[in-house]
Amino acid sequence: MNSCQDIDVRLIRDDEIPEWVRALNAGFQRPPTASGAEIADRGSYLVPERTLGAFDGERCVGTFRSFAQEITAVGGAAVRADAVTNVSVTSTHRRRGILTRMMAQGLAAARQRGDVVATLISAEYPIYGRYGFGAATTVAEWTIDVPRAGLDPRWAGPDDGGRIDLVDGAYVRKTGPELHERLRRAKPGVVDRSERWWQVATGALVPDRVAWTEPFHAVYRSARGEVEGLLTYTVDERWGDRKQPLETAEVKDMLAVSPAAERALWRYICSIDWVTTVKTGWRAPDDLLPHLLPDPRAAGITAQADCLWVRVLDVVAALEARTYGATNSLVLEVVDADGPAGGRYRLDASPEGASCARTTEDAELTLSVGELGTLWLGDESAVRLVALGRVREERAGAALVADALLRTSRRPWCPDIF
Repeated sequence: MNSCQDIDVRLIRDDEIPEWVRALNAGFQRPPTASGAEIADRGSYLVPERTLGAFDGERCVGTFRSFAQEITAVGGAAVRADAVTNVSVTSTHRRRGILTRMMAQGLAAARQRGDVVATLISAEYPIYGRYGFGAATTVAEWTIDVPRAGLDPRWAGPDDGGRIDLVDGAYVRKTGPELHERLRRAKPGVVDRSERWWQVATGALVPDRVAWTEPFHAVYRSARGEVEGLLTYTVDERWGDRKQPLETAEVKDMLAVSPAAERALWRYICSIDWVTTVKTGWRAPDDLLPHLLPDPRAAGITAQADCLWVRVLDVVAALEARTYGATNSLVLEVVDADGPAGGRYRLDASPEGASCARTTEDAELTLSVGELGTLWLGDESAVRLVALGRVREERAGAALVADALLRTSRRPWCPDIF
């Protein structure tokens, strides 16, 4: 067995992309042999200075890449992020420190570039806390039993002067990005979407490894004619033994920048003839949906889990980027073994803005950099983390101050998996 030191962790060359893709597929338990189309597609968006491979001789046994991302902080500021994805270690080379080496190189490069945070979607919960990431957003999926929802079957469209229209993928590519930007400026945790994202979502680009089913796209226009919502969904074909339609509509994406749009689009999908079940896709856990129904119990949570993980790289920039719900100060001891974020910081915050700087004052709250990432978007409670033993109060009442400053009235949400 080769030692960790025998494994070469480095940026990959262009001619190594096929081998890197093979290792990626093997690491994710997919058929390892990649088609020429898949190799060409992945090669078209890999960023050379952000794509690492772990090599045992000429064989790639670990993959890691990242891309430039913007994430919305509390208050609407766009924050530079290093989005980590395609992380794998081949099953024959586990437990040799390969992931630790790749992560260390990747995060060091991100900090050198000036990225404020790193982000990822964790396939398994226990892995990334070791590298300073904290679970920062949660998602939930509801399944709606439409006949039990209590909705009026005579509903024929919004009663607020707005309207709903079915549109094609070309229309979505034209109007969707601007609508998403409006949502992104208003919702903490939302990340930017590339042109490629919209092409794949609408079928203009179908990667070789993806099974494509053309979805329906519905837009909500306000009484002023402005697009305020977009719903993308598919419908299966299922009939009962007594020739009764029992179809399920599955939401792939739903963006709404007003409560009216949100209400109208949920009402619309629940009114489609033959649809008896609606699966909502990943929504914020405090989504309005259940209480938009006359009987909220008709919408049951069928899945709930952590989603976006955040690793703070620059504490000062991260804390100064967001807004705060109160005026107060707090001295934080951030623990980040061998990482860039460790140290003691004084945060002076108010609804008008904040300043943060290193300090020698006595700490009031001690927490790991991962717990700072968990708190940064406002979803978690410092008081709760103290009760769990994950944060330590050095001054009585400091966790209450942290909650007053950091928590948000609505929970953050990341609608995208990357």
